[in-house]
Amino acid sequence: MKAKPKLLHAALGLLAACLFAAGAAQAAPAAADTVQVKVDAKAPGTPFPHFWERMFGSGRASLALRDDYRKDLVAVKQATGFGYVRFHGILDEDVGLFHLGKNGQPFYNAADMSGADARPVYNFSYVDQIYDGLLERGVRPFVELGFMPDDLSSDPKARQDFWYHPNVAPPKDYALWDGMIRAFAQHLVARYGIDEVSQWYFEVWNEPNIGFWAGDPKMPTYYTLYDHTARALKSVSPRLRVGGPATAQAAQVAGFLKHVHEAHVPVDFVSTHVYGDDTAQNVFHSDEHIPRKDMVCRAVDKVHREVLASPYPKLPFIMSEYNASYANLPNVTDTVYMGPWLANTIRACAGKVNMMSYWTFSDVFEEGGVVRSPFYGGFGLIAERNIPKPAFNAFAMLHRLGDVRLPAPSDAVLATRRTDGTLVLALWNYAPPVGDTASYAVGQPKGDAKHFEVDVSSLPANATAQVWRLDEAHGNAIAAFDRMGRPDFPTREQIAKLRKAGRMAPPEQVALHGGKLGLDVPPQGLVVVEVR
Repeated sequence: MKAKPKLLHAALGLLAACLFAAGAAQAAPAAADTVQVKVDAKAPGTPFPHFWERMFGSGRASLALRDDYRKDLVAVKQATGFGYVRFHGILDEDVGLFHLGKNGQPFYNAADMSGADARPVYNFSYVDQIYDGLLERGVRPFVELGFMPDDLSSDPKARQDFWYHPNVAPPKDYALWDGMIRAFAQHLVARYGIDEVSQWYFEVWNEPNIGFWAGDPKMPTYYTLYDHTARALKSVSPRLRVGGPATAQAAQVAGFLKHVHEAHVPVDFVSTHVYGDDTAQNVFHSDEHIPRKDMVCRAVDKVHREVLASPYPKLPFIMSEYNASYANLPNVTDTVYMGPWLANTIRACAGKVNMMSYWTFSDVFEEGGVVRSPFYGGFGLIAERNIPKPAFNAFAMLHRLGDVRLPAPSDAVLATRRTDGTLVLALWNYAPPVGDTASYAVGQPKGDAKHFEVDVSSLPANATAQVWRLDEAHGNAIAAFDRMGRPDFPTREQIAKLRKAGRMAPPEQVALHGGKLGLDVPPQGLVVVEVR
């Protein structure tokens, strides 16, 4: 990407913001789409558990020791109430859990490792600090078991492409692997108690069908790893929950379930991953074009049906990684685009998956190296230096939804009710990302505003409404970053301004007239309405 001159970039950003502000002050254009939304506040509904915010992914395990990681964890916990976090690398070298050694001391010289006197040496110091830090903040681990400790690897050169290059080879000795898994589980149970650890999840490996697993052939050798791991965990306690295959591109779920059934191997949940820009060729083995807004839930539906058709039709299904993109696309994951994308994903996936884990809650994240700029298309809800992104505000707004879903006539509406009777609506105006998603295009999303005519029946006469907004002019730190000229290394004063600009806009008080109100939503806008 060729960078724009910063003065020109700042001027364009300021001009775009001014034009948007001027347009927002006017009534919706006559050509705006109108969506009629009729909702009965007392209508029977269907259960609507908040499956999209029960778990988040994060950067690798050792980053959980950092103060900025923990601050972001607390912020997302407060906004969403999430209960689990998943990350790579609890078995990696920088955590230091497993080494070979003798007399309780690890070998650090490879030449010393030969001989019959080499024995496993376990060090749980960082493991304890990582998990203690999560639990102290009200979040449980979703334990992804990977990657391979160097001293246990069958191929020290089998490295994945991440900046920290984890080892992805099978173990050189399954007796050593089994012993490590048992020792790890026994330590966790001894430290936290089986009543606590039985509420965790243990997922075997990460994406063994692509470059994160060097076994050959991939899935048969992964099944060997899974079988050993599941049986080792269950030997510690049958209450420990284990599952897989944690595949990329929603793949191999049916084959995995067929294998564990035929081999009589324990399984407590099934997991897989998908992203909005995965291709139909990879996910469905077809030549169709599936838009970014539809891919995740099309894949969820596919896996949901595979589970129903398997010997385990009631097995919990966890989408343990998902996002609108698997790449760093600034005009996707950094922008207000994520508001309607997320709302539409929740609408279309509801009822087909038990839990979905957005990748990730924070840009304290180093798979591509040390972060150079707060906004580079990172996966997180919170940018470097604790700056909330629009996606953070989208999650916070949608957290307000109730736990009963009511009938709604549009694919741009979610209607819900809380247990106290409060009606909560999400309304959005989906529009594709602006310009080239790999660049930093300045300008408004293309498309017309949508005008929503909301008509709620069965309301008391004194009902009131509050409206939260996310769009180019509300809760959007990117607009402020553009006006600054997108500095790679913002000053402390600029960071303070970005944090302020990224805060969710305060709600508007809106009058209801006979249960009716009208709302205009710009392209890529998300609105949440709470009617009491």
